[in-house]
Amino acid sequence: MREIAVLLREVRDPRPPARLEGGAEVRESGLRRLVNPADLAALEMAVRAAERSGAQVAALAVGDEQLDDCLRLALSAGATRAIRVWDDAMRGGDAVAGAAVLHRVLEILQPALFFTGYRLLDRGDDPVAALAAANHGMPCVNAALSFELVEGRAEIVRKAEKGARQRLEATLPCAVLFDAGAAEPRYPALPEVLAAMEAPLEVWGIADLGLPPWELGFDGSALDRAGLAFPRSNPVRVATPDPSDPGHERVRALFSGGIRPRAGQMHFASTDETVSRILAIFAEEGLLPSSPRTEASLDRTRR
Repeated sequence: MREIAVLLREVRDPRPPARLEGGAEVRESGLRRLVNPADLAALEMAVRAAERSGAQVAALAVGDEQLDDCLRLALSAGATRAIRVWDDAMRGGDAVAGAAVLHRVLEILQPALFFTGYRLLDRGDDPVAALAAANHGMPCVNAALSFELVEGRAEIVRKAEKGARQRLEATLPCAVLFDAGAAEPRYPALPEVLAAMEAPLEVWGIADLGLPPWELGFDGSALDRAGLAFPRSNPVRVATPDPSDPGHERVRALFSGGIRPRAGQMHFASTDETVSRILAIFAEEGLLPSSPRTEASLDRTRR
Protein backbone atom coordinates (compact mmCIF):
# COMPACT_ATOMS: atom_id res chain seq x y z
CA MET A 1 0.00 0.00 0.00
CA ARG A 2 1.12 3.55 -0.66
CA GLU A 3 1.41 6.37 1.82
CA ILE A 4 -1.09 7.23 4.55
CA ALA A 5 -1.48 11.01 4.92
CA VAL A 6 -2.55 12.39 8.32
CA LEU A 7 -3.60 16.02 8.77
CA LEU A 8 -2.69 17.53 12.15
CA ARG A 9 -4.19 20.79 13.37
CA GLU A 10 -3.43 22.90 16.40
CA VAL A 11 -6.25 24.14 18.63
CA ARG A 12 -6.57 26.42 21.61
CA ASP A 13 -7.10 24.74 24.94
CA PRO A 14 -10.72 25.61 25.84
CA ARG A 15 -10.10 25.42 29.58
CA PRO A 16 -8.51 28.86 30.13
CA PRO A 17 -10.91 31.80 29.74
CA ALA A 18 -10.82 33.16 26.20
CA ARG A 19 -11.14 36.89 25.61
CA LEU A 20 -11.93 38.69 22.38
CA GLU A 21 -10.01 41.67 21.12
CA GLY A 22 -10.41 43.71 17.97
CA GLY A 23 -13.70 42.14 16.89
CA ALA A 24 -13.51 38.40 16.22
CA GLU A 25 -9.84 37.79 17.13
CA VAL A 26 -9.09 35.74 20.24
CA ARG A 27 -6.40 37.13 22.50
CA GLU A 28 -3.54 34.63 22.46
CA SER A 29 -1.93 35.67 25.75
CA GLY A 30 -2.63 33.11 28.45
CA LEU A 31 -3.98 30.49 26.02
CA ARG A 32 -2.29 27.11 25.72
CA ARG A 33 -2.14 25.51 22.28
CA LEU A 34 -2.20 21.75 21.71
CA VAL A 35 -2.61 19.22 18.94
CA ASN A 36 -6.27 18.49 18.23
CA PRO A 37 -7.10 15.28 20.19
CA ALA A 38 -9.14 13.76 17.34
CA ASP A 39 -6.16 14.30 14.99
CA LEU A 40 -3.91 12.43 17.43
CA ALA A 41 -6.40 9.55 17.40
CA ALA A 42 -6.25 9.59 13.59
CA LEU A 43 -2.44 9.53 13.75
CA GLU A 44 -2.53 6.48 16.03
CA MET A 45 -4.92 4.69 13.68
CA ALA A 46 -2.62 5.52 10.75
CA VAL A 47 0.47 4.16 12.52
CA ARG A 48 -1.38 0.95 13.41
CA ALA A 49 -2.53 0.51 9.80
CA ALA A 50 1.01 1.17 8.57
CA GLU A 51 2.48 -1.43 10.94
CA ARG A 52 0.13 -4.05 9.52
CA SER A 53 0.42 -3.09 5.85
CA GLY A 54 3.98 -1.78 5.55
CA ALA A 55 2.83 1.66 4.37
CA GLN A 56 4.54 4.95 5.20
CA VAL A 57 2.83 7.63 7.30
CA ALA A 58 3.14 11.27 6.19
CA ALA A 59 2.14 13.86 8.80
CA LEU A 60 0.74 17.08 7.29
CA ALA A 61 0.18 20.50 8.81
CA VAL A 62 -0.95 23.73 7.16
CA GLY A 63 0.39 26.77 8.98
CA ASP A 64 3.47 28.64 10.14
CA GLU A 65 6.44 27.40 12.16
CA GLN A 66 4.34 27.08 15.32
CA LEU A 67 3.19 23.73 13.91
CA ASP A 68 6.70 22.27 13.80
CA ASP A 69 6.25 20.84 17.31
CA CYS A 70 3.07 19.06 16.18
CA LEU A 71 4.97 17.45 13.31
CA ARG A 72 7.87 16.40 15.54
CA LEU A 73 5.37 14.82 17.91
CA ALA A 74 3.99 12.86 14.95
CA LEU A 75 7.50 11.71 13.99
CA SER A 76 8.14 10.50 17.53
CA ALA A 77 4.81 8.62 17.47
CA GLY A 78 5.60 6.66 14.31
CA ALA A 79 5.23 8.97 11.29
CA THR A 80 7.99 8.56 8.71
CA ARG A 81 7.62 11.92 7.00
CA ALA A 82 6.59 15.41 8.13
CA ILE A 83 5.36 18.12 5.74
CA ARG A 84 4.39 21.66 6.67
CA VAL A 85 2.60 23.72 4.03
CA TRP A 86 2.63 27.48 4.38
CA ASP A 87 2.97 30.79 2.62
CA ASP A 88 1.91 34.27 3.70
CA ALA A 89 -0.53 34.25 0.76
CA MET A 90 -2.57 31.64 2.67
CA ARG A 91 -3.44 34.00 5.53
CA GLY A 92 -7.06 34.93 6.09
CA GLY A 93 -8.54 32.08 4.07
CA ASP A 94 -11.82 30.32 4.76
CA ALA A 95 -12.71 26.63 4.43
CA VAL A 96 -12.91 26.84 0.63
CA ALA A 97 -9.42 28.34 0.30
CA GLY A 98 -8.03 25.87 2.85
CA ALA A 99 -9.59 22.95 0.98
CA ALA A 100 -7.94 24.11 -2.25
CA VAL A 101 -4.51 23.93 -0.58
CA LEU A 102 -5.17 20.53 0.99
CA HIS A 103 -6.60 19.18 -2.27
CA ARG A 104 -3.38 20.13 -4.05
CA VAL A 105 -1.31 18.39 -1.37
CA LEU A 106 -3.37 15.21 -1.87
CA GLU A 107 -2.86 15.50 -5.63
CA ILE A 108 0.91 15.57 -5.12
CA LEU A 109 1.11 12.79 -2.52
CA GLN A 110 -1.61 10.54 -3.99
CA PRO A 111 -2.05 8.70 -0.65
CA ALA A 112 -4.00 5.46 -0.40
CA LEU A 113 -5.58 6.74 2.83
CA PHE A 114 -6.19 10.23 4.21
CA PHE A 115 -6.82 10.43 7.95
CA THR A 116 -7.64 13.31 10.27
CA GLY A 117 -9.96 14.15 13.15
CA TYR A 118 -13.70 14.60 12.75
CA ARG A 119 -14.04 17.69 14.97
CA LEU A 120 -11.82 20.39 16.42
CA LEU A 121 -11.67 20.70 20.19
CA ASP A 122 -12.11 24.47 20.28
CA ARG A 123 -14.26 25.17 17.20
CA GLY A 124 -16.25 22.02 16.50
CA ASP A 125 -16.81 21.03 12.88
CA ASP A 126 -14.14 21.86 10.31
CA PRO A 127 -15.23 21.25 6.69
CA VAL A 128 -11.76 21.69 5.13
CA ALA A 129 -10.74 18.00 5.16
CA ALA A 130 -14.09 16.77 3.81
CA LEU A 131 -14.09 19.44 1.07
CA ALA A 132 -10.56 18.53 0.04
CA ALA A 133 -11.47 14.83 -0.10
CA ALA A 134 -14.55 15.62 -2.20
CA ASN A 135 -12.50 17.75 -4.60
CA HIS A 136 -10.01 14.89 -4.88
CA GLY A 137 -12.78 12.37 -5.63
CA MET A 138 -12.20 10.37 -2.44
CA PRO A 139 -15.03 8.67 -0.57
CA CYS A 140 -15.14 10.20 2.92
CA VAL A 141 -16.39 8.63 6.17
CA ASN A 142 -16.77 10.81 9.27
CA ALA A 143 -17.13 10.08 13.00
CA ALA A 144 -15.13 6.85 12.56
CA LEU A 145 -14.50 4.68 15.62
CA SER A 146 -12.53 1.80 14.09
CA PHE A 147 -10.71 1.00 10.88
CA GLU A 148 -9.51 -2.23 9.26
CA LEU A 149 -7.93 -3.05 5.90
CA VAL A 150 -9.48 -6.19 4.41
CA GLU A 151 -8.47 -7.41 0.94
CA GLY A 152 -7.69 -3.99 -0.45
CA ARG A 153 -10.71 -2.20 0.97
CA ALA A 154 -11.47 -0.33 4.19
CA GLU A 155 -13.97 -1.56 6.78
CA ILE A 156 -15.04 1.26 9.08
CA VAL A 157 -17.35 1.49 12.08
CA ARG A 158 -18.72 4.99 12.63
CA LYS A 159 -21.01 6.79 15.03
CA ALA A 160 -24.59 7.22 13.90
CA GLU A 161 -27.60 9.03 15.32
CA LYS A 162 -28.98 8.20 18.77
CA GLY A 163 -25.95 6.18 19.80
CA ALA A 164 -26.16 3.69 16.92
CA ARG A 165 -23.17 2.30 15.02
CA GLN A 166 -22.78 1.83 11.27
CA ARG A 167 -20.41 -0.60 9.57
CA LEU A 168 -19.27 0.66 6.17
CA GLU A 169 -16.95 -0.46 3.39
CA ALA A 170 -14.96 1.97 1.26
CA THR A 171 -12.72 1.47 -1.73
CA LEU A 172 -9.18 2.84 -1.71
CA PRO A 173 -8.17 5.61 -1.83
CA CYS A 174 -10.51 7.03 0.81
CA ALA A 175 -10.63 9.65 3.55
CA VAL A 176 -11.54 8.78 7.15
CA LEU A 177 -12.32 11.42 9.80
CA PHE A 178 -11.92 9.87 13.24
CA ASP A 179 -13.72 10.53 16.49
CA ALA A 180 -11.48 11.54 19.38
CA GLY A 181 -12.35 8.31 21.19
CA ALA A 182 -11.32 6.04 18.31
CA ALA A 183 -7.86 5.35 19.76
CA GLU A 184 -5.64 6.30 22.66
CA PRO A 185 -2.51 7.99 21.26
CA ARG A 186 0.71 6.20 22.16
CA TYR A 187 3.22 7.82 24.48
CA PRO A 188 6.50 8.17 22.56
CA ALA A 189 9.66 6.72 24.11
CA LEU A 190 12.59 9.03 24.85
CA PRO A 191 14.82 7.76 21.98
CA GLU A 192 12.02 8.45 19.47
CA VAL A 193 11.49 11.93 20.93
CA LEU A 194 15.19 12.76 20.68
CA ALA A 195 15.36 11.45 17.11
CA ALA A 196 12.32 13.53 16.13
CA MET A 197 14.01 16.68 17.47
CA GLU A 198 16.77 16.26 14.89
CA ALA A 199 14.65 14.91 12.02
CA PRO A 200 14.24 17.15 8.95
CA LEU A 201 10.88 18.71 8.19
CA GLU A 202 9.69 19.38 4.65
CA VAL A 203 8.32 22.90 4.11
CA TRP A 204 6.20 23.45 1.01
CA GLY A 205 5.28 26.88 -0.33
CA ILE A 206 3.02 27.94 -3.16
CA ALA A 207 5.85 27.35 -5.63
CA ASP A 208 5.93 23.69 -4.60
CA LEU A 209 2.15 23.44 -4.81
CA GLY A 210 1.88 25.21 -8.15
CA LEU A 211 -1.11 27.28 -7.03
CA PRO A 212 -1.60 30.95 -7.97
CA PRO A 213 -1.77 33.40 -5.04
CA TRP A 214 -5.25 34.62 -6.03
CA GLU A 215 -6.70 31.18 -5.24
CA LEU A 216 -5.31 31.22 -1.69
CA GLY A 217 -6.03 32.98 1.57
CA PHE A 218 -8.40 35.91 1.65
CA ASP A 219 -8.39 36.29 -2.14
CA GLY A 220 -9.48 32.67 -2.61
CA SER A 221 -12.18 32.74 0.04
CA ALA A 222 -15.82 32.27 -0.88
CA LEU A 223 -17.02 34.29 2.09
CA ASP A 224 -15.56 37.56 3.31
CA ARG A 225 -14.77 37.67 7.00
CA ALA A 226 -16.78 40.21 8.92
CA GLY A 227 -16.00 41.75 12.26
CA LEU A 228 -17.95 40.66 15.31
CA ALA A 229 -18.89 42.69 18.34
CA PHE A 230 -21.30 42.29 21.20
CA PRO A 231 -23.99 45.01 21.49
CA ARG A 232 -23.70 47.10 24.61
CA SER A 233 -26.60 46.28 26.85
CA ASN A 234 -29.12 48.95 27.79
CA PRO A 235 -31.29 47.21 30.40
CA VAL A 236 -34.72 48.28 31.51
CA ARG A 237 -34.36 48.61 35.26
CA VAL A 238 -36.83 46.81 37.51
CA ALA A 239 -37.82 48.00 40.95
CA THR A 240 -37.37 45.55 43.81
CA PRO A 241 -40.67 43.67 44.27
CA ASP A 242 -42.65 44.27 47.42
CA PRO A 243 -42.09 41.26 49.75
CA SER A 244 -45.75 41.41 50.77
CA ASP A 245 -46.92 40.69 47.17
CA PRO A 246 -47.89 37.14 46.19
CA GLY A 247 -45.09 34.99 44.74
CA HIS A 248 -46.36 35.06 41.17
CA GLU A 249 -46.57 38.87 41.26
CA ARG A 250 -42.96 39.17 42.44
CA VAL A 251 -41.80 36.80 39.69
CA ARG A 252 -43.73 38.77 37.05
CA ALA A 253 -42.17 42.00 38.28
CA LEU A 254 -38.66 40.55 38.00
CA PHE A 255 -39.32 39.41 34.43
CA SER A 256 -40.74 42.73 33.32
CA GLY A 257 -37.25 44.05 32.48
CA GLY A 258 -35.31 43.49 29.32
CA ILE A 259 -33.08 45.32 26.84
CA ARG A 260 -34.12 48.62 25.32
CA PRO A 261 -33.87 48.58 21.51
CA ARG A 262 -31.20 50.88 20.11
CA ALA A 263 -32.08 52.74 16.95
CA GLY A 264 -30.38 51.22 13.93
CA GLN A 265 -28.74 48.42 15.93
CA MET A 266 -31.45 46.16 17.29
CA HIS A 267 -34.76 45.35 15.61
CA PHE A 268 -37.75 43.60 17.11
CA ALA A 269 -40.34 41.91 14.90
CA SER A 270 -42.48 38.81 14.64
CA THR A 271 -41.09 35.58 13.19
CA ASP A 272 -42.73 36.10 9.79
CA GLU A 273 -41.51 39.70 9.56
CA THR A 274 -37.97 38.65 10.52
CA VAL A 275 -37.86 35.92 7.86
CA SER A 276 -39.17 38.32 5.23
CA ARG A 277 -36.56 40.93 6.08
CA ILE A 278 -33.74 38.35 5.93
CA LEU A 279 -34.98 37.15 2.54
CA ALA A 280 -35.03 40.72 1.29
CA ILE A 281 -31.40 41.22 2.36
CA PHE A 282 -30.37 37.98 0.62
CA ALA A 283 -32.22 39.04 -2.54
CA GLU A 284 -30.54 42.47 -2.57
CA GLU A 285 -27.12 40.77 -2.31
CA GLY A 286 -27.95 38.35 -5.12
CA LEU A 287 -27.68 35.31 -2.85
CA LEU A 288 -31.25 34.08 -3.26
CA PRO A 289 -32.60 32.24 -6.32
CA SER A 290 -35.84 33.62 -7.68
CA SER A 291 -39.05 31.64 -7.07
CA PRO A 292 -42.79 32.46 -6.80
CA ARG A 293 -42.71 31.86 -3.05
CA THR A 294 -39.71 34.14 -2.62
CA GLU A 295 -41.31 36.89 -4.71
CA ALA A 296 -44.49 36.68 -2.65
CA SER A 297 -42.50 37.02 0.58
CA LEU A 298 -40.60 39.99 -0.78
CA ASP A 299 -43.85 41.67 -1.88
CA ARG A 300 -45.17 41.38 1.67
CA THR A 301 -41.96 42.94 2.97
CA ARG A 302 -42.22 45.90 0.56
CA ARG A 303 -45.82 46.53 1.54
